Order: sequence, then C-alpha cells, then structure tokens
Amino acid sequence: LHIGKGFSLTLKEDGARGLAKGWAPTFIGYSMQGLCKFGFYEMFKIFYSDMLGEENTYLWRTSLYLAASASAEFFADIALAPMEACKVRIQTCPGYANNLRQCAPKMFAEEGVWAFYKGVVPLWMRQIPYTMMKFACFERTVELLYKHVVPKPRAECTKGEQLIVTFTAGYIAGVFCAIVSHPADSVVSVLNKESGSTAAQVLKKLGPKGVWKGLVARIIMIGTLTALQWFIYDSVKVYFRLPRPPPPEMPESLKKKLGLTE
Repeated sequence: LHIGKGFSLTLKEDGARGLAKGWAPTFIGYSMQGLCKFGFYEMFKIFYSDMLGEENTYLWRTSLYLAASASAEFFADIALAPMEACKVRIQTCPGYANNLRQCAPKMFAEEGVWAFYKGVVPLWMRQIPYTMMKFACFERTVELLYKHVVPKPRAECTKGEQLIVTFTAGYIAGVFCAIVSHPADSVVSVLNKESGSTAAQVLKKLGPKGVWKGLVARIIMIGTLTALQWFIYDSVKVYFRLPRPPPPEMPESLKKKLGLTE
C-alpha cells in the first residue's frame, strides 16, 4: 500500500524524474559499498579463521561470520557515507541540487569534508547489525538447506542447482535483515529530514508502532535485493571459476576428539 502511494505521489509531484532523483550517488555509493562488503568479508573470514585454527573455526563459525561481516561493513560504510549524504541531500532538500555533480562540490564548499561523514555513525548503527545478520544468516541457511532440504550433497549438485540454493538462502537472509534493521532505518529516514533532532527524540516521536510501519514492503524489497546480491556474487564466482568453498564440514581431528569417527 505505502509503496504504491509513495510512487504515485512522487510521480504526481515530480514526474518520472522524481523517481530517479539521487540515482547517481545511490548507484555509485552502493556499488562501492557492495564491493568493499563482499571483498572484505572474504578477507576477514580467512584472517579470523587463521587466528582461530581449523577446529575453532568450525565450532565458532557463526561468531566468525558475525565478526568478519561486522569488520567488512565498518569499512564498506566509510566508502558509502559520502554518497549516502549526497543522495539524502538531493532527495530531501528541494532546490538544493539536482544531481551529484552539483551537490558534492556545494556540500564541500559549505561544510567541508565533515559534511560527507556526518551520517557515518548512524550508518554503522543501521548497516552493521544488518550485514552481520545478512552474512551469518546466509551462511547458516545454505548449510541447513544442503543438510535437510537438498536431497544430495553439494558436490553432486549442478552449478544451476547450487545457484538456486544461493538465491533461496539469500532471500531468507534478506527477510531477517529487513526485520532487524527496520526500526533503525525508520529513525535514519526521519533524522535525515529533520536536521535538528537526535535519534532518541525521533524514536520517542515515532513510538513502537511507527518504527515498524512499512515493514512488509521492506521485506519484499530487501528479500529480493539480498537474494539477487548473493545470486550475482555467486554467479560471478562460478563464471570466473573462483573458489567457492562448500558448506563447512567438521574437521577430522575434531570428529576424533568427539568420538564420531570409527
């Protein structure tokens, strides 16, 4: 309901251009953030795994996913913040600037570098829990799907079948992400519109009900987006024959310790 209303209102007031307002900073910002997020995630996963050793990596794998994704998102948001600041300024301050080329120099001239990083802390508050949920939930869902849903081991699945599992796990992870990050997202949206208020004031004003408004629309949007992100990411890996580690298996040494081997 709210999505349709938002679309028709935007179309009525600003025409088709209104819908595309702020597309450049959004596109550039999220491309940079996505690259950093997925790239750094793989890097931190290896880094923390080496620190923990093989057995602990398996035992603490959920914590490993959470730590690696939080570390990756911390840096990804630093890449995203300037573009996000421009996007919000273009979309919420009528007449300030029409596009990124006008907006960035104007913001810099008026407020200096800080203008672009003012929103980095709320961004961390919103994106880090979201990304931790997105990666950890995805990894564990893939593991569970192969264990309980897919009738054969991953090694025997075709690339296409593996990508379907990726897409499904991505969608499930997206649903959880939407729920976890929705309250913070509602607060950030209001904060960007009202320059003077603090997060606590906005929370009080929105109340418990206002914070959850528009959740269904967000679940559909984030679910699809997250599924597509994972699908594209995995497809690229398949296409370029990059390593795609299978779901984690318990190391032999641990099986012996736990008396699970013959």
